Amino acid sequence: MGKRAIALTPRWRHTEIDSDAILNALPSAIVVVDKDDRILHVNSAGEQFLRGSAQYLQDKKIADLLPSDSPFFSLLRRVRSLGQVISEYDVTLESPRIGTRFVNIQATPVPENPETVVIAFHQRSIADKIDRQLTHRSAARSVSAMAAMLAHEIKNPLSGIRGAAQLIEQNTSPDDRDLTRLICDEADRICNLVDRMDAFSDGSPIERDAVNIHQVLDRVHQLAKNGFGSHLHFVTKFDPSLPPVLGNRDQLVQVFLNLVKNAAEAAPESGGEVTMETAYQQGVRIAVPGSESRVHLPLKVTITDNGDGIPDDLKAHLFDPFVTSKPSGSGLGLAMVAKIISDHGGVVEYTNKSKRTTFRVMLPVFKDEALG
Repeated sequence: MGKRAIALTPRWRHTEIDSDAILNALPSAIVVVDKDDRILHVNSAGEQFLRGSAQYLQDKKIADLLPSDSPFFSLLRRVRSLGQVISEYDVTLESPRIGTRFVNIQATPVPENPETVVIAFHQRSIADKIDRQLTHRSAARSVSAMAAMLAHEIKNPLSGIRGAAQLIEQNTSPDDRDLTRLICDEADRICNLVDRMDAFSDGSPIERDAVNIHQVLDRVHQLAKNGFGSHLHFVTKFDPSLPPVLGNRDQLVQVFLNLVKNAAEAAPESGGEVTMETAYQQGVRIAVPGSESRVHLPLKVTITDNGDGIPDDLKAHLFDPFVTSKPSGSGLGLAMVAKIISDHGGVVEYTNKSKRTTFRVMLPVFKDEALG
């Protein structure tokens, strides 16, 4: 008997070590709470999710980390009352400590002690980025088709109208020439609008090369603070170690000029602030339009304003053409952003909460394509 007990002891310890290693290897945040909702155990992903070490989180009440009205707590109550596994999808968790997280939650009671619950938080950020990217590309394609139709169906007859007005102008009195001039001016204005739409059309592949993203952002910053954003406080947080972006410099200037202009218009007149930030992070892999290759998107540029946020009725269609909350806006700025970033094989997304709206653009590095 003694030999069997001695032989089993190292095997049991070995199993405990393996279990911890397995839990820490999981990408999902695992948190175990007791009957009083105090944290008993947390894995490595859980430490990152709750922004604290396991030692710090030990015995902390989960209510100290999440707001009391969070749907998470009603989930815990149902798990304990029913004694079974319950899953919740598309849950938003928000607190000053963890920020805003979009998660799926699975809560499981421990059979030996049903008051103890194991919670798995599955973050949905990567899936959301892919879903949003596909949505934005679909919007870009619809704009491309509409641009081609407008160029053919509108610009040609407008050219005839303008030519006829010029002929009439030669044989009219000075008073009537004001009217013919008005016709020509309006025809030109519509042509300019169609030309803007024509930028969405699917032409030849864009020319891309190594681009210093900070030179792009410095140019945008200079244009903004000396023009539409002269009343704002700009904050720049640039990572000087970033490698070059694989992109088209002029088009990237257009993208970030649109995003910064939107941020400037959303920020309050008094105390308005726009933050421009760059960082290197592990991104997603996504197919490049017109190619079977997939690229890594580690370069992140964020534009943040402290305005009132995006109206709820616009959130689902924010990157669609002609969607705008501005009385005099055309609704083409963000559609253009989606189109250009899509052509670059990148991702554009946004997060919105009270007094803080952030647009994130994730782009490939130059060396990824150069190395094939």
